Amino acid sequence: MVEPESPDLKQFIEDMWETMYHTKGIGLAAPQVGKAIRIFIADTEQLNDDEDDEDNFIGIKKVFINPLILKEAGDPWSYEEGCLSIPDLRGKVSRQPQVRLTYFDENFVKHDDVFDGMNARVIQHEYDHIEGILFTDHLSPLKKQLMKNKMEKIRKGEISPKYKMVFGPK
Repeated sequence: MVEPESPDLKQFIEDMWETMYHTKGIGLAAPQVGKAIRIFIADTEQLNDDEDDEDNFIGIKKVFINPLILKEAGDPWSYEEGCLSIPDLRGKVSRQPQVRLTYFDENFVKHDDVFDGMNARVIQHEYDHIEGILFTDHLSPLKKQLMKNKMEKIRKGEISPKYKMVFGPK
């Protein structure tokens, strides 16, 4: 658990925003930048300019500290997801369109909120990271098999992403 008096927390959150924007992401979780703590950020306001949006989507820009999903609801819908941790790989992931969670913001104010649609999807994706789950874990066995060689190249660092990455042993 992240405590309010955690040293350098404010700077860490600022660094996460900078990293996420530098990599052109809409969400980032602490484990993606080498910290095994329960924090993620999301900025889906970047999607507000989508001219194809017929539902009047309203994005969010939030910090989620010590989040806990209380409920997921609705008929699951598939959407092609990608991840900054797995460059150049995408896959259709089925998620429920609504999520209710409790969390603390960057000022350690507690919230209990419900998010829908793309906001819910991004939150679920980033929440998965703090639980040790990647979007690829949600894919069908066939899709995972088709990605196996690309995943191995990523693991070995045999790729050239547009941003700095740390790779496992070769």
